[in-house]
Amino acid sequence: MLKGSWKTTTLGVVGIIGAIAAAITALLDGNDTTNVDWVATGLALTTGVGLICARDNSVTSKAAGAE
Repeated sequence: MLKGSWKTTTLGVVGIIGAIAAAITALLDGNDTTNVDWVATGLALTTGVGLICARDNSVTSKAAGAE
């Protein structure tokens, strides 16, 4: 699944780390009026997982093991 798709996998991991970091920052900033935007966090996590599962355009089906 991940063979040859390092570009999309990297972007997916970076997106997931960013979403988690933003949520943790909002939770632990010491300001009671700051709230985590759970919709945006969920959307970013879902997008990151989608990118991890995606195949780069430059990777053939055979190289990715899909054939």
